[in-house]
Amino acid sequence: MKKDSKGSAGYLSYLKNIKKEARHILWIQLLSCLIFLILWEVAATIGWIDDFFVSKPSAIWFLLIKYIETGEIFRHIGISLFETLIGLVIGTIGGLFIAICLWWSDKLAKIFDPFLVVLNALPKTALAPILIVWVGASMKGIIVIAVITSITVTIMSAYNYFVTVDPDKIKLMQSFGANKWQILTKLILPANGINMINLLKINIGMTWVGVIVGEFIASKAGIGYLIVYGGQVFKLNVVMMGVFVLSILTLIMYQGVNLLETYLRKKQSTKK
Repeated sequence: MKKDSKGSAGYLSYLKNIKKEARHILWIQLLSCLIFLILWEVAATIGWIDDFFVSKPSAIWFLLIKYIETGEIFRHIGISLFETLIGLVIGTIGGLFIAICLWWSDKLAKIFDPFLVVLNALPKTALAPILIVWVGASMKGIIVIAVITSITVTIMSAYNYFVTVDPDKIKLMQSFGANKWQILTKLILPANGINMINLLKINIGMTWVGVIVGEFIASKAGIGYLIVYGGQVFKLNVVMMGVFVLSILTLIMYQGVNLLETYLRKKQSTKK
């Protein structure tokens, strides 16, 4: 009993240290952002840097408040967020499905391997104008660009995760008569739960890139439209505000995935 109490006390102390370290890192991150913003504001105010080209935090903030009061910013955020979420879901689920098909058939994987490598090497942004012409200058075209931007990375990463699962565990299941479907659902997918979360984090950034590029080319609303519009009329405050809003949205989505990862890790540790 004493050993158990000491062990539990040690484990609680370990968890406490982890939480303390996480809070410490968070404070450092927040302080770093604050120092950066203060230096930026001061440098732009006293003329060390030209605020016409880089704006300054106070100007961006007041412009954002103005857009919030008119409600215009919410329209742009809503459109870009919808396109990103649809692109993220389709790109992630579609990529995982194709990766499962490649894992299922070694012959299929060998056939498509060079094509995937070439597709991954191609700059997706260069294909955006062609996709817009094919699909149309609409929200559908922007979503297609977002999907194409993220799906190749999903396929290659997920397939690599699947084939690197411990082969001894696969052989053990096969020795008990497990079929391919059982190996997939009982071993391959559960073993890569955290990897899928990490892949989702990557896809958030990739999908946003696709959406913003698509909005640059063919859109009359959205965060990408705001940024390109600000650049065209030389309103750099609008450009920087768009970048700021985009950063906040990406951070919120990333933190949401982080919470999911924390939940899954706790669930795994509870099972063990």
